[in-house]
Amino acid sequence: MSTTVFTDNIHMTDVSITEVSKTPEPPKKSQVLVILPCLFAAMGGFVFGYDTGTIAGFINMEPFLESFGEQDETGAFFLSRMRAGLIVGLFSIGASIGTLLGGYLADKIGRKKGIVYVAMIYIVGMLVQITAFTAWYQVAIGRVIGGVGIGALSVLVPMFQSETAPQNLRGALVSSFQLFITLGIFVGYGVCYATKSRTDTGAYRIPMGLCFAWAFILLIGMCFMPESPRFLVAAGRIEEARLAMSKTNQVPLHDPALDEELKAIENSVIREQSAGKATWKELITGQPRMGYRLTMGILTMVLQQLCGANYFFYYGTSIFKAIGMSDSFATSMIFGGINFLSTFGGLYIVDRFGRRKCLLGGAMVMFVCFLIYSTIGFAALYPNGDTTLPASKIVGDAMILLTCIFIVAFATTWAPIAFVVVSETFPLRMRSKGMAVATGGNWMFNFLVSFLTPFITSAIGFKYGYVFTACLGCAILFVFFFIPETKGLSLEDVDELYVSGVSALKSSSWVPSSKQQDANEPKDCMADFSESS
Repeated sequence: MSTTVFTDNIHMTDVSITEVSKTPEPPKKSQVLVILPCLFAAMGGFVFGYDTGTIAGFINMEPFLESFGEQDETGAFFLSRMRAGLIVGLFSIGASIGTLLGGYLADKIGRKKGIVYVAMIYIVGMLVQITAFTAWYQVAIGRVIGGVGIGALSVLVPMFQSETAPQNLRGALVSSFQLFITLGIFVGYGVCYATKSRTDTGAYRIPMGLCFAWAFILLIGMCFMPESPRFLVAAGRIEEARLAMSKTNQVPLHDPALDEELKAIENSVIREQSAGKATWKELITGQPRMGYRLTMGILTMVLQQLCGANYFFYYGTSIFKAIGMSDSFATSMIFGGINFLSTFGGLYIVDRFGRRKCLLGGAMVMFVCFLIYSTIGFAALYPNGDTTLPASKIVGDAMILLTCIFIVAFATTWAPIAFVVVSETFPLRMRSKGMAVATGGNWMFNFLVSFLTPFITSAIGFKYGYVFTACLGCAILFVFFFIPETKGLSLEDVDELYVSGVSALKSSSWVPSSKQQDANEPKDCMADFSESS
């Protein structure tokens, strides 16, 4: 079985496709300006990541506890499990709603304008939070509003990137959304570390206030970026699409390569629009294989959440304090740095090794890490299971190491590649609705993890990790049997892949019709190789 998994992306496919493709190659300089809009849109990921990194620190800051917590019989301030779960988790409820808004705006006003408008919504949410003084529910309401903005961004940004990026760089550029999320988490940890010693409300208001700066950078910058050419074609604005592609690729308006790519997009749009206006019902029952594709998208995003990464990112400071770390804020910042740096690896491997290999390998490593982490956590961290005694330093260090390995595996595979897979799964006509539902599933499970974690960990401690271990086992089986390989394919080719009904196990050797000219012999060779494997 393992042999099949790791040979299904054999590079003979890549070589033959390159040789037979007759599409004119754009000049090298064309990559520069076409990459810029994708990277700038990824700033939406930074806003999301920064919010995630700061909330993990807020719930452990004394000034925050004094402002929004309760007092026990000794006079110490604390956040009840319910209050902490709501402050952290309601953000995800807002984001679930935001995914539907993002899908609507994507079709109604476009990907670019949609990003600008939802950045404004996030700013309103932050304004509600930062003006709260003692009302914890005001913070929670602000997080719901901010979550709506972030949820919409999580749909709009990968959609904009996948439709704007050149196909040979699409995996890396869509993955940059996750790179900026990890950068935001790291910066959020760092800012909280810098302000944690303050005894006034500036400890949390300063990090909160910086959220405005990041959102304004995204809002203003996107005003100067081009719109997605695929959206413009779908809206009947062909010449605007041509102009946008000409500017970003730095080629003449009627360059042969540009003409051919634009024609392919037009043909795809005409084919899809001939079926009429996309409906929500069609997302489930429509063709080609929409129900199957929707299921793939939802499960990919849900399983990304059930990998258990947010168990560490949302409650990392609290977890490491329980392990016995002297400065859990510093430890969280180190993990944030590892998370950020590891994501650079994801930008490389997603288009080097393909989606399937990366997702399979990452899930296997995380499975082993969580299994060992949970076992030694409940069986050996505290002598005789007495949590009132000091934690074992050796076991605590081992758990920290396992967490580092887990974060590297997650950051290089499931964190960025889940967004890549989902952004490629749906045809243009159904993309906004499909991505909205799939990403909404991710946010709903994000809420469940963030809200339930304080209750579950207080009841079963580190045994909670076995839940994520089981989910990772399911993820391995899901990817192996159901996720097709889409490396090196245009979005129109991916649509054809689903229409053809090729199984996930044979998808790596599949060649789209647009690249089969004069390729019969290489194709047969690859088929023979695949069968012999």
